[in-house]
Amino acid sequence: MTAPGLIADIGGTNARFALVPPGASQGQQPLTLACADFPGPAEAALAYLRKVAPPAPPARAAFAVACPVLADSVAMTNHAWRFSIEEVRQTLSLERLEVVNDFIAVALAVPHLQAADQATICPGRSAPGAPIAVAGPGTGLGVSLLVPRQGRWQAIASEGGHVTMAAQTAREDAILAWLRQHFDHVSAERVLSGPGLANIHAALRGLAGLPPQPLAPADITGQALAGEPLARESLDLFFAFLGTFCGNLALTLGARGGLALAGGILPRLLPALKASAFAERFRDKGRFRDWLAPLPVDLVTHPYPAFVGLAGLVNGEI
Repeated sequence: MTAPGLIADIGGTNARFALVPPGASQGQQPLTLACADFPGPAEAALAYLRKVAPPAPPARAAFAVACPVLADSVAMTNHAWRFSIEEVRQTLSLERLEVVNDFIAVALAVPHLQAADQATICPGRSAPGAPIAVAGPGTGLGVSLLVPRQGRWQAIASEGGHVTMAAQTAREDAILAWLRQHFDHVSAERVLSGPGLANIHAALRGLAGLPPQPLAPADITGQALAGEPLARESLDLFFAFLGTFCGNLALTLGARGGLALAGGILPRLLPALKASAFAERFRDKGRFRDWLAPLPVDLVTHPYPAFVGLAGLVNGEI
């Protein structure tokens, strides 16, 4: 095989493409395209290939998408794209196209990341051969699980981001009650994502009797880091909710191998995350506090972790 493989990490906002030469473990010539600029992934991929002009057209591709992948027909959760995997394969003249949930790709990357690609949030020690939970807020809330199988890691797809969000304090109860007036189901993703941070901020304004003030998540985090009280509380609550959710996840999945945090939000907020209530809330499970206490929690800081997992898929190494 001399032609490179084509990989893509497709979220609710952007599609990130790269080429993978045979045997390579990293994507090359990465380029980010806005999903809104194209009617579907095939058109975005063709635009990418025109820009980078590979020496030979790709014959294999692996795409990660931020939604369930259950059959040939794929419907993005947080974007309007709807597409057939087979039709995309034919449009791109590929011999093989593998499409997986985005957090499958992120999870597959975790065992192959270097120390420089991660930051310790909770020090600990992984139990040998134990499952590893993977979760991360971005446009949505991704969840996956890594389990050892015959000397390799297998990633299990999950829609755990859509479980019902639980509260641990009266303040959180009030926020979730306010959100239930606006959503038919207050999932974890409704608070643990970019839009989720905006939902928390809106709830706090509503509970305070303040008029709506729609703000982008980046504006809220910027104000929070500058010390604005309501934005600061919104971010503090975001981290606390995240700790509760991740502790629940580790217990549910039996993740004695630890937890890997990922997604586009947390790496930009690393100091605030470390200083937050996340670690305490992660362990705060009553009689099972000692079960959670030794579990390591690391934040993936690699700029394109899904590319690492997709590189292994496109080259048939994972």
